[in-house]
Amino acid sequence: MKTQDIISPENIVYQKPTLLNDNDMHYCPGCSHGVVHKLVAEVIEEMGATEKAIGVSPVGCAVFAYKYIDIDWQEAAHGRAPAIATAIKRLWPDRLVFTYQGDGDLACIGTAETIHALNRGENIAIIFINNAIYGMTGGQMAPTTLMGMKTATCPYGRQADLHGYPLKMTEVAATLEGTCYVTRQSVHTVAAIRRAKKAIRQAFENSINRRGSSLVEIVSTCSSGWKQSAVDANKWMEENMFKFYELGDLKNTVKE
Repeated sequence: MKTQDIISPENIVYQKPTLLNDNDMHYCPGCSHGVVHKLVAEVIEEMGATEKAIGVSPVGCAVFAYKYIDIDWQEAAHGRAPAIATAIKRLWPDRLVFTYQGDGDLACIGTAETIHALNRGENIAIIFINNAIYGMTGGQMAPTTLMGMKTATCPYGRQADLHGYPLKMTEVAATLEGTCYVTRQSVHTVAAIRRAKKAIRQAFENSINRRGSSLVEIVSTCSSGWKQSAVDANKWMEENMFKFYELGDLKNTVKE
């Protein structure tokens, strides 16, 4: 490996991005949000898009995303982030516009906004954090909760005849004409983090270049909601979440 490869920005994994400020994060220990925040900040910096990036933060665990990444942000009502992002991108078509949403925000109250924005091919990127539970409000069942998985509102496990089936929003997005890039990643290992960062960068480049809608799902842990240690949560995710929410690209119409 050449010296310039070692010190190039994409290989500096230990350095804090300058866009990631010094505020103490409110996320629980072991939460995946902090890792994804770092990736978002790194990608924006490396793209030289600091002055053009506009994030839309939701209601949910990531409601305070604007406190941690030093770019322009717009707060959205619960589930309405894709609608707000649509307006911003249409008003400022040269901007990098993205939403940052959890599974309750995106796949439950925001289902309509998500599907219709993607189907229209709005030139936005959606970062979708899927931990299969409502983390902020007490660990209730989410649309993405796995079959048999116990939560505060399905204490005996999710049952199809009572609760329906887990919703695979990423698979739905891949069928829509307006999406150009749909992928599912995770941040549970260093290799996975690198793949997730590459996916986020492609989604952001798609927004800047107005290629259509991009959706990057990050399968994540919720140690508090799952009532597990950070280590056990990662193991549970690998053994259970990945079997149902398989990692990898589902759609990519953009040639490398």
